[in-house]
Amino acid sequence: MFTGIVRGIGEVVAIGPVAHGSRLVVGVSASALRFARGSSVSINGSCLTVAQKRSDRYAFDLSEETLRCTTLGNLAVGDGVNLEPALRLRDELGGHFVSGHIDGVGVIIRMETRGDCMELEIESPESLMRLMAVKGSIAVDGVSLTVNTVDAGSLSVMLIPFTRAQTIAGHYVLGQRVNLEVDLLARYLDRLRGSDATPVDVDA
Repeated sequence: MFTGIVRGIGEVVAIGPVAHGSRLVVGVSASALRFARGSSVSINGSCLTVAQKRSDRYAFDLSEETLRCTTLGNLAVGDGVNLEPALRLRDELGGHFVSGHIDGVGVIIRMETRGDCMELEIESPESLMRLMAVKGSIAVDGVSLTVNTVDAGSLSVMLIPFTRAQTIAGHYVLGQRVNLEVDLLARYLDRLRGSDATPVDVDA
C-alpha cells in the first residue's frame, strides 16, 4: 500500500528480457531511499518487489501481465522513474490510499500552463471513465492528484511547481503514456453496483 507521495526519482540503468518477462534495474542516489531485498516499491505507480540489490542499484522483475498493463515495458536506460516505499503504520497519509495496481494506461493529449502550474488533460480507457469523479483522487505514474474535470473520454489534473520539480512529471510531453490507478473506493463501489448478489435482509 502507498500514498501517492513520491519520495524521489530513480534512474533506469538496465532493462531487458528474461524467461519470466523482463528485469528492470534502477539506480537510486538518494541516501534516504534504501530498500531491502523483498521490499515493495512503487515504480511509476506499479507495486514491484526488490528481487536483488547491490549498493545503490535495485533489480525488479516485471511479469508479462505488468508489461501488458503498464508503461514499464517502454522504459529505456537513462529514463527517470518515480519512487515511493511502501506505507508504514507510522507514516503520514499525505495523498490517498494507492494499491500500486495499475488500472490502465492514459495518454497526455493537452498541456496548458496556468500561472506557475501545468494543467494536463489525459485520455483514459473508456472502462475507467465511470470510476472518475471531479475532486476525486487519481494516481498518475504513482503521483496522487486531484481530478479537476471529467469528460467523455478524458480527465484533467493540475500539477503544482513542487510536483513538477520532484517527480518525472516535469519531463512530460504531449503523447506521453502514463500509468493510471483509480481510487480504491471507486473500484469497490463499482463492483457492488454491478453485483448480482441478492441483499440480505438483516431483519428477517
